[in-house]
Amino acid sequence: MNGVLRYLLLGIGTLSLGLGIVGMVLPLLPTTPFLLLSAACYYRGSNRAYNYLLHHKIFGKYIDDYRNKGGITLKVKVYALTLLWLSISCCLVFSPIPSYAKVLIFFIASAVTYHIASKKTLRE
Repeated sequence: MNGVLRYLLLGIGTLSLGLGIVGMVLPLLPTTPFLLLSAACYYRGSNRAYNYLLHHKIFGKYIDDYRNKGGITLKVKVYALTLLWLSISCCLVFSPIPSYAKVLIFFIASAVTYHIASKKTLRE
């Protein structure tokens, strides 16, 4: 593989992993899609980084649940939706943003809620 492409994939994978980690705390950033993108980039760019990510005690479970089992555990669903709506509620109530932006944020949060709720619920 071309060295430049390899480093580009590692960079994108690492950036995506960082966004996934931030997404664990900030509900509007989805964790799992960023982790899946990281895995895809690492798969093509570095076997070592790919294996590390898949066998990581926290991130590996997210990826395995979503990719191989097609769902999300109830604990993760409840955590994600609770944080999502707590932060969205604070944003909508206390933020001095225009009304149209608040409506847009509400609809984005609703779409994220639908996506999370529609995924198969896995038993732990």
